Amino acid sequence: MITTGGVASASARQGVFIVQLLQRIKRRMHELMADVARLAPDVAMQDRIATGHDVDEAILDAIGELHIDLVVMGAREHAPAFHLFTPDSHPERLVRLAPCAVLTVKHPAPHFEVRSIVFASDFSHEADRLMPQLRHLCITFPEATLHLLDVETSAEGYAAALDRVHAFADRHQLAAYEADVFNAPQVRAGIPRFAEEAHADLVVMLTHGHTGLQHLLHGNLAEGVAVQAAAPVLTFHPQEQ
Repeated sequence: MITTGGVASASARQGVFIVQLLQRIKRRMHELMADVARLAPDVAMQDRIATGHDVDEAILDAIGELHIDLVVMGAREHAPAFHLFTPDSHPERLVRLAPCAVLTVKHPAPHFEVRSIVFASDFSHEADRLMPQLRHLCITFPEATLHLLDVETSAEGYAAALDRVHAFADRHQLAAYEADVFNAPQVRAGIPRFAEEAHADLVVMLTHGHTGLQHLLHGNLAEGVAVQAAAPVLTFHPQEQ
């Protein structure tokens, strides 16, 4: 039995704090589950609390164990220069490392409607690997305008970029779309700017799971856009052909 003073007392206080914190989290989860049950009564739910020192590893473990298809993450909207001074955020690491799709949401959307979808890409043949998911989104939101966006950093690349967009649409027999080539000093900053101007409700991108030195050298465009764009950003890993 721990009574007063010393390291043992501090450890006991920490233990009590953790128990109280878990109780508050559990109550909040039950409140959210009640909201979901009211708004979407046909959606099955499970609640789970994991403890550990690494949040990302705990989430990745749960994704694998529960065979998760989509992770939804709240995120803070960051300015383009944010990464000059800070490490990657949890949403960015999950975009990079999660094997499933990740949806990052920065702002409340009590009446979420999708009327404008921006698919940002360079429209090389690798973009073809996202076509099944893109078709599914178009079927799910049939009234939404699909913007096929290529951001170019020089005016000289405009014509070639527009040709790539139309070639992509032709390959996949897309009849309803808008081809958009947007000029910006950096692609990472251009996508959020265009999404804002187009009043995008959803931005869709491919992501690549670079880790370690490869990530430091190449970065990941999708994970940066995921926290810079005001609109929700849905990222997918390329599907094998």
